Amino acid sequence: MLQSTIPPHEKRAAFRAALASGTLLRMPGAFNPLSAQLIQDKGFEGVYVSGAVLSADLGLPDIGLTTLSEVAQRAGQIARVTDLPALVDADTGFGEPMNVARTVQLIEDAGLAGLHIEDQVNPKRCGHLDGKEVVDENTALKRIRAAVLGRRDPNFLVMARTDIRGTLSDSTQGMRAAIDRAKKLADAGADAIFPEAMASLEEFAAIREAVDVPILANMTEFGKSELFTTRQLADVGVNIVIFPVSLLRLAMGAAERGLETILAEGSLTSKVPEMQTRARLYELIDYAGYSSFDEGIFTFDLSHNRDS
Repeated sequence: MLQSTIPPHEKRAAFRAALASGTLLRMPGAFNPLSAQLIQDKGFEGVYVSGAVLSADLGLPDIGLTTLSEVAQRAGQIARVTDLPALVDADTGFGEPMNVARTVQLIEDAGLAGLHIEDQVNPKRCGHLDGKEVVDENTALKRIRAAVLGRRDPNFLVMARTDIRGTLSDSTQGMRAAIDRAKKLADAGADAIFPEAMASLEEFAAIREAVDVPILANMTEFGKSELFTTRQLADVGVNIVIFPVSLLRLAMGAAERGLETILAEGSLTSKVPEMQTRARLYELIDYAGYSSFDEGIFTFDLSHNRDS
């Protein structure tokens, strides 16, 4: 009720322990707090907060237009309602190294379990689009060192994302560059590595072999990577898999079809069987818990509620 009863430092410690266990952690992307509650209810191991989703939620493209305060506020709203660890996309850190350190502290204060900082130049691009560019090695390493120095909770996860694989047209050269940068980012203090836009399981395996820290696989639809199964990813040693925009795409697809049905049929009667019921919504947000919290103030009567 109101928020998770597990304090952020305990979520972070549990996240670290889960990563150390060797089990693949499945972290679907939440597009709002309610979807984070659904992710927990279905038994997943964590919640991801995508920069692309936060941008889209504001009606903006994913080109670095969101601000640190917007990301920290929305990510905090999502992390607040779930007992699961939440990992957030912090783009390029929102500025120079000092800004990166402040980013870490604000994201820490928001209750997140960790963040990732990427090595793209500003303005950044979605990692699965062409035309992106990465910063030089020194700049990339400074960002990660600043992030590590900025955190106060040692269990707060600082993940480094590298987009360098997709900036070279020759795939062999791209993978060599990705492996080299991943190693150096880990040496700079990154607790985990996010190699963006890998093209095959063999490429994930190569990153896994190159570094001693956990690695993340991004299974975003319509991107550069094939949609591998969780079993396939676990078999090559991936530690975290995210499905960053999937729930938003599913929800928006359903919303669009619903609006088209109103135009075509004049009502949504035919779509009612596809909708989440009122009873299920109330179950997710624990309406009954609020009702019983203080019956002298909260007097919701759910006994005659319609399941619609």
